[in-house]
Amino acid sequence: MTEVLVDSNVILDVFLDDPQWADWSESILEKYSENSFLCINPVVYSEISICFERIEDLESTLIKTGFKLLPIPKEALFLAGKAFIKYRKNKGQKRSPLPDFYIGAQAAVLDMKLITRDASRYQTYFPTVRLVTP
Repeated sequence: MTEVLVDSNVILDVFLDDPQWADWSESILEKYSENSFLCINPVVYSEISICFERIEDLESTLIKTGFKLLPIPKEALFLAGKAFIKYRKNKGQKRSPLPDFYIGAQAAVLDMKLITRDASRYQTYFPTVRLVTP
């Protein structure tokens, strides 16, 4: 089975029952879970933790839903820094790399599909990543 990286916005849609996006997010996760491992990285883990009071509850939910936590390889961390330099040259205002840079760089380095609702930044800074979007 292949591995697919899942952006936090898709998971939060389901966890928070977003009125606009929960149905799409839930159906795309179900579709991809049939033939792929759904993966997150430490950045996504941190972002989805807002839905939980206790780490044990988050861990239990990840086990029940089948999400696999992957470390971010050094090559992806390096690429995230390079994407951040490009972002700053494009007049980006943030002073440190954005979470999307770590997520996009990991998908690029590991040649993983990325399920997200946020296509524009990934397309700009990680054009080789195969995006699954609405």
